[in-house]
Amino acid sequence: MIETIGLRKSYPSGKRGQAVVDAVRGIDLDVRAGEIFGFLGPNGAGKTTTLRMLATLIRPDGGEARVAGADLLADPAGVRRRIGYVAQGGGTTDAITAREELVMQARMYGSRKSEAQRHTEDALKAFELAEFADRPCSTYSGGQRRRVDIALGVIHSPRVLFLDEPTVGLDPASRGQVWAEIKRLRTEGMTVVVTTHYLDEADALCDRVAIVDHGQVVAEGTPEVLKREISGDVLLLGVPPEQCAAAADALRDQPALHRLEQGEEGLRLYLDDGAAAIPYLLRALDGAGVVPGTVQLQRPSLDDVFLARTGRSIEQS
Repeated sequence: MIETIGLRKSYPSGKRGQAVVDAVRGIDLDVRAGEIFGFLGPNGAGKTTTLRMLATLIRPDGGEARVAGADLLADPAGVRRRIGYVAQGGGTTDAITAREELVMQARMYGSRKSEAQRHTEDALKAFELAEFADRPCSTYSGGQRRRVDIALGVIHSPRVLFLDEPTVGLDPASRGQVWAEIKRLRTEGMTVVVTTHYLDEADALCDRVAIVDHGQVVAEGTPEVLKREISGDVLLLGVPPEQCAAAADALRDQPALHRLEQGEEGLRLYLDDGAAAIPYLLRALDGAGVVPGTVQLQRPSLDDVFLARTGRSIEQS
């Protein structure tokens, strides 16, 4: 459904001695029809710039792309007819109702008035908006407003829907509602492309993810496959900063240890079998005079994948 080869975008930096900032540095993608595909990465990684290029809102400096069968550079109008786009900031107007917004959006895509009204009724029902559809958007909660945004993005039945940070700023209940709507669209055959910096969102929502850093894809695949690349378990040891160096020296030669990372809150150890290794690790620490405040065993996460590929955590970026 989406294929890109070497997609690039740069901006003037505004700083002396540095002519441009490379926001996107040659991204290759292959998004399949009917999947939820996620761009996961920290703020400033290039996710939104990539999405805006694919949605024809900004023109790439280089590379090639096809979206839903249309060439991004040669046929941007064809791309726009096939896609829906929901910006991070949303598109609703305070003084207008959801019903008015949806009818207007459908008319802008060429529907006759009666047809636009029919599409609007279908959208209000599908997104559970009918109860407050005739109130001004200024009276809606964050979650209600975001559902209106998504309904606006699909009122013309696009083949591809682009969602930029769809749940940023929402409470957990509202996030869950938005997730449910995105999954429903996927079951109806729509291809959905999502940008997010929430690890749990990418893990729970996306069929496949591209982890993006400094304008490049550093890992791509299903969340489960990417996490399996980080073999074994992750053990978090809460060690005071002044003891981290001594603790690391005491543990580096342990046979079950693949990698050790030092952070602000202590040590992160990658092990074949964390439960079996804990007694030996604690004995080694005791010999070095180090007593960890906390010991936490967990399976690898997408943040561990990002850490392994970039040397830092998404949440610390």
